[in-house]
Amino acid sequence: MRVNPNPYPDLLAAVAQTQQQINTDEQQIASGQSVNVPSDNPAAAATLVQDADQTSQVDQFQRSIGSVQGEMQTADSALNSVTTALQQAISLGVEGANGTMNAADRAAVLTQVKGIQSQLLSLANLAYQGNYVFAGTANQTAPYVLDSSSPSGVTYQGNSGVNNVSLGNHFSLQTNLPGSQLFSASGTDMFQSIQDLINGLESDTGIGTAVTEVGNAMNSVDTQGVFYGNALNQLNSQQTYLSTETTQLAQQENTAGAANLPAVISNLATSQTALQATLEAIGQTAHTNLFQYLK
Repeated sequence: MRVNPNPYPDLLAAVAQTQQQINTDEQQIASGQSVNVPSDNPAAAATLVQDADQTSQVDQFQRSIGSVQGEMQTADSALNSVTTALQQAISLGVEGANGTMNAADRAAVLTQVKGIQSQLLSLANLAYQGNYVFAGTANQTAPYVLDSSSPSGVTYQGNSGVNNVSLGNHFSLQTNLPGSQLFSASGTDMFQSIQDLINGLESDTGIGTAVTEVGNAMNSVDTQGVFYGNALNQLNSQQTYLSTETTQLAQQENTAGAANLPAVISNLATSQTALQATLEAIGQTAHTNLFQYLK
């Protein structure tokens, strides 16, 4: 039998290996993860990196949806207010067309319609987080300005462009309708119809025709405004899909990288016992020479 006359290197190597295992176990217990550095499990580490990238992308889509959702809800609410204002204008027009109304009463109706005109201008110039919602893609400038030289009393300064945003892999959504389409389309020009009603009340002629124009403009706004309701429904569906994807990614990360704590704790106890035994062996070896060992 060959006896190692110098067991210290082997014992010290065993101590180092056991201590490293203890450190690994303690780190897994503290973090709850079995992969704390790529060398712990290269395949699992690659999976975790990929899942983290996908999770970050999904989070960005979710934040974008929140922002777009807020703008669309604001626009949808504004269009409801436009419809209400136009309904009021129609009622006032019908009232003003009454042949028994005296000049003073008609002047009062005229004042109210002019107030509605100002309200509609404000709604058409709606801004959300610094961008004008109904200006097309020229959203840094108010789309409508008062213009006494224009038959409608206003001029459109926006464009006919639309904005699209990516809210998921292979999912893009149009997020706006330009004012030129919503409010100023030929034949259903909201501002022209209101100006015609104002002109009719001032001259006491053509009020009924102007009321019909306002009704056509209101119907057009209602019809096109459905766009925002449909878009909001798509956003809600996409939000649900992304939430499901986030949950699945979290489950994958847990499967790939979560530590088996009962097993790790048991292994830690075993390693600590082994370390203590090795240290005791080193202590005993320090007081034993080869001749004593051979006895």
